[in-house]
Amino acid sequence: MKIALLQLSVSDDPAENLPHTRAMLEEAAGAGAGFVLTPEVTNCLSSDRAHQRAVLRHEEEDQTLAALREDAARLKLWLLIGSLALKTNDEDGRFANRSFLIGPDGAIRARYDKINMFDVDVSETEKYRESAGYRPGTRAVIAPTPFGTLGLSICYDVRFPQLYRRLSQAGAQILTVPAAFNDTTGKAHWQSLLRARAIENGAYVLAPAQTGTHAAHEGRPRRTWGHSMVVAPWGEVVADGGTEPGITYAEIDLAAVERARRRIPSLMHDRPFEGP
Repeated sequence: MKIALLQLSVSDDPAENLPHTRAMLEEAAGAGAGFVLTPEVTNCLSSDRAHQRAVLRHEEEDQTLAALREDAARLKLWLLIGSLALKTNDEDGRFANRSFLIGPDGAIRARYDKINMFDVDVSETEKYRESAGYRPGTRAVIAPTPFGTLGLSICYDVRFPQLYRRLSQAGAQILTVPAAFNDTTGKAHWQSLLRARAIENGAYVLAPAQTGTHAAHEGRPRRTWGHSMVVAPWGEVVADGGTEPGITYAEIDLAAVERARRRIPSLMHDRPFEGP
């Protein structure tokens, strides 16, 4: 299966972002990709809650979701919309950070709401409180496809290995990690975390990413790391998208998953223990 990771540099305007995403999707399909993945918050990257309330929509009204479902059906490909920022009916007004797997008929085959929230003080001047704007999901999700079973996750989830072990032991062969990874932590940890999740689980890791400078966050520009990445089940980095917007292509072969898990069958070696 030929796959394509779309590396975007979105603004806080969904209407402005959509044509760029659709053009890249068209290009990837033209290059023969049967599975295309977009990064986290494909529609809108913003930390301004008032602005989000003005521009975001509920799932059934979201123009990005509707358009990309149409494109997937027209182009006859599988599409992972890494995530969309969406309004919810929660009384506290928090949004959802939701990933969608779209089939080649345009149908939604799976949804996943980000479980782990990025509530982090990266430095004295750079602080994030994702849980203030987004409500966390509560359910892990796997999704069967003709080219393998996917385990869905989003960005900060990558720091919680227990999620990926649960997904893999439930049958996931391909782990998706769409992200808008902070540039400071990205430089330090992004590749190491992705390789660790691949090695631990003997699974492919597919990680489409946001890149560049985005709308200001608490008075300073927000920067994402880029480096969309494909990691093979033995831990090799198959593809790295660098720091410019664009498309990263790779071939995946489930035989590599079987080889890795046969050589190191650690998914079957869990043992009970006590303490601490």
